[in-house]
Amino acid sequence: MRILFLNPQGNFDSADTYWTEHPDFGGQLVYVKELAINMAQLGHQVDIVTRQVTQDPDFKMFAPAISGYEGVERVRIVRLPCGPGHFLPKESLWPHLPEWVDNILAFYHRSETSFDFITTHYADGGLAGALLSERSRVPFSFTGHSLGAQKMDKLDVDEKNYEDMNEQFRFAHRIAAERLAMSQASRLFVSTTQERDEQYAHIAYDDAVKAGAPSRFVIAPPGANTVLFSSTETNELEEETHALIDGAIKRDINTDRHNLPFMVAASRLDAKKNHVGLLEAYASNQTLQSMANVAISVRGVDNVFEDISGLKAAERIILNQCLDMIDRHHLEGKVTFINITSQKALASSYRYFARKRSIFALTALYEPFGLAPIEAMSCGLPAAVTRYGGPADVLKDAEGTYGVLLDVHDPDATAEGFIKTFNHYDYYRTQGLHRVMSRYTWQATARVYLDAITTLLEEASPAVNVPDYLKSKTCLSQPNHTYLKAIYLKHH
Repeated sequence: MRILFLNPQGNFDSADTYWTEHPDFGGQLVYVKELAINMAQLGHQVDIVTRQVTQDPDFKMFAPAISGYEGVERVRIVRLPCGPGHFLPKESLWPHLPEWVDNILAFYHRSETSFDFITTHYADGGLAGALLSERSRVPFSFTGHSLGAQKMDKLDVDEKNYEDMNEQFRFAHRIAAERLAMSQASRLFVSTTQERDEQYAHIAYDDAVKAGAPSRFVIAPPGANTVLFSSTETNELEEETHALIDGAIKRDINTDRHNLPFMVAASRLDAKKNHVGLLEAYASNQTLQSMANVAISVRGVDNVFEDISGLKAAERIILNQCLDMIDRHHLEGKVTFINITSQKALASSYRYFARKRSIFALTALYEPFGLAPIEAMSCGLPAAVTRYGGPADVLKDAEGTYGVLLDVHDPDATAEGFIKTFNHYDYYRTQGLHRVMSRYTWQATARVYLDAITTLLEEASPAVNVPDYLKSKTCLSQPNHTYLKAIYLKHH
């Protein structure tokens, strides 16, 4: 079986270039790559279809029409023209998606290659998948990863700021594309029951998901790369990463605290990740301070206490808030910042901290799924993470508890949650490792997808019907087009 992954935003190459450095190169790309590779390892042909970038010196690695991953068979990265030859952020892709679909059909026609199923990712992939499915009569699925309505709610979008927000984030396009994909996809893949029951139940999507629900939903939790994020296996960056952490601890942590474990925060610098909330909880509890230090991963800065000028403005705001918290609550000598620049270095750092009997801490105000704690647990770190969002499904079910869930809006309760994790360290470490290996591996995710796809292909899928206005480049190039704006305002 040949399966297409439609992912127009960001890009893919064997070096994972720009991953975590650019907003369009985040966890969604990890998801697509790992899922595609594991489907291929189960015997299927997989094409990751994305944009070709031919005229941009900063993105020249995305110019070849076809490439792959070294040592991986049956996976191709297929790059096809989609608008101009330079790199485009995802908000600018919308008017070019019909052209991209034309080029996808032409590519497979020229190569005399057929495909059996289409998986689509994010709203732009969903729109492209509906267009492609309508013309090819091959069924498609939709994996939203994150949904526009939730982001609009978090940003408090209303009629007063709608025009400005829509201009920046193209919400009208995104909501319209999501609604189309939800209504037309043969299957809707979600990571948790919470995503299905709460995010897809948002009033903006109400009538879009009614048809066939809940039978069209498939819960397929993403997994950890258990080869990279292993509690026992190492990589070539182990010695270098451990030396880096040793240096940071020697520089930032009081000598009499060097033997204490750490609370490890490895989220990107984003306000919703709530790094300040972690430090607030830490500052509120002297017992917790006597038990552990804090280590915060910051990409691209060697010494946060000396110079953060090289970071983006939004990142500097967060770090300045953290530094102010450290100063006001006299946390100097108890907090360090570590420059972790790759997935391999991150995995190595987790193993380092696991040997010091540290814990993984995530105090995000909301976490859609929670792959980061799964990766940390896979390396042997017990997890204490926000209860808001997907982690509630990851760390607790009817059969047991696999970590500690935190009420991050209550600093005192959050601090007690960290203390509980340290006090029952071996239990949560064992439970966490068991949880990952039994449920959260990419091979398990691939099997869920393939089982659903195989069952679907044995059935007769209804024809896809895309409204004419969503096929029009003119419509898709106008962020405030009446059709799209009306769709959101009606359901807001």
